[in-house]
Amino acid sequence: MEKADTPLAQVRANIALVCKRARRDPGEVTLVAVSKRHDAATIEPLLLEGHRHFGENRVQEAQEKWPALREAHPGVQLHLVGQLQSNKAEDAAALFDVIHSLDRPSLVKALAKAFDKTGRQVPCFVQVDVGDEKQKGGCPVGELPALIKQARDADIPLAGLMCLPPADIEPAPFFAFLDKLARDHGLEGRSMGMSGDYETAIMLGATHVRVGTALFGERPS
Repeated sequence: MEKADTPLAQVRANIALVCKRARRDPGEVTLVAVSKRHDAATIEPLLLEGHRHFGENRVQEAQEKWPALREAHPGVQLHLVGQLQSNKAEDAAALFDVIHSLDRPSLVKALAKAFDKTGRQVPCFVQVDVGDEKQKGGCPVGELPALIKQARDADIPLAGLMCLPPADIEPAPFFAFLDKLARDHGLEGRSMGMSGDYETAIMLGATHVRVGTALFGERPS
């Protein structure tokens, strides 16, 4: 049961307030609690408060933590929010319920094959390199139409677009750009916004916000 003074309650209240200002329904915004590098004891309080959407960066870490947590807390939806290596596509397809980091043709092929093998069709966000930062991953903007077409041709269910704006720069223009790209391509979802800027992202159309520090505190090194 949610307590009134917990970080989760505070973030949910902030989301509700921003949605009211933006004239949006809070039910349109999925809060993904990014639990990477946090152990089960740190994650459990959110599960006991009833939260069920969690994000992890690495397949192997999620494999180690989540089977037992899921058994104890049914209904968890696990989101892969970090970059995905093609050779981990089958493991990701078996474990995750949403993938936020589809960003290249080779991964489209690997995921299509993994979905066929596992019998699971996992919704995917196409990660877009809105800030021209190749080290973060993400499909270059100019290559986005071709990648979306390839994914659709491969019967990969597309949930929307995802971005990681450059650090230390006002994120609003990047969020607005992602929103426009999603509309241009007829995609519903916008996975954008983290602990420091999720309110801005919601104002600009985010459907999924990926919040870690505001919920869990600083990550262990």
